[in-house]
Amino acid sequence: MSAEDYKNLPVTVEKPIPVNYDLGNLAVFDNNVLDKNDLDSSNASRESHIKSLTRDNVQLLVNQILSLPIKTTTESTGGSNNQGATVTLLQLPDPTSELPREKPLPKPKEPTKWEKFAAKKGIQPKAKTSKMVYDEASGEWVPKWGYKGKNKSIDDQWLVELDDKKKGTEEELIDPRSLNRAERKDLVKKNQKQQKKNLKNGLNLK
Repeated sequence: MSAEDYKNLPVTVEKPIPVNYDLGNLAVFDNNVLDKNDLDSSNASRESHIKSLTRDNVQLLVNQILSLPIKTTTESTGGSNNQGATVTLLQLPDPTSELPREKPLPKPKEPTKWEKFAAKKGIQPKAKTSKMVYDEASGEWVPKWGYKGKNKSIDDQWLVELDDKKKGTEEELIDPRSLNRAERKDLVKKNQKQQKKNLKNGLNLK
């Protein structure tokens, strides 16, 4: 059958057993009995029969899709002539068939050294706290750390109280502002080092 002959076929298709649809997945399930002789590889009209069967089922699916609610919108194409383009949308129902995953389930991550220790000792994870803290000086909520964080408030102070623990030590004569910045940098490096160590332990690397 030529392409022109397919175009002239009627849009109505009759089946002895009604087919089932899953319009959410754009699928049609045909439970009608097939003649094995029509599908035998030695049959010269095998391909023609398969195409005809496929065409009928696709036509049934299209008929069902066109019966769904249709919404037409006009959107600007953004071209030089600024003409509008008409877009026709169909609202598909929820799928009724469960499809298998495209990819296998991800493998569970190996627990870190701390997670193994915490599980052994029965230590519960700390409850998550807010990343914001109230700054009494400015009367606003500011981040605990990071850009304009509360941990950097000492950097802008013209007068800084000296920690009693640092009196009589080498840090007594160091500017508390620069000392605070250095401590923050050391803490960041320590955390990064610990993260790499945890990742290495989790992957069982040597």
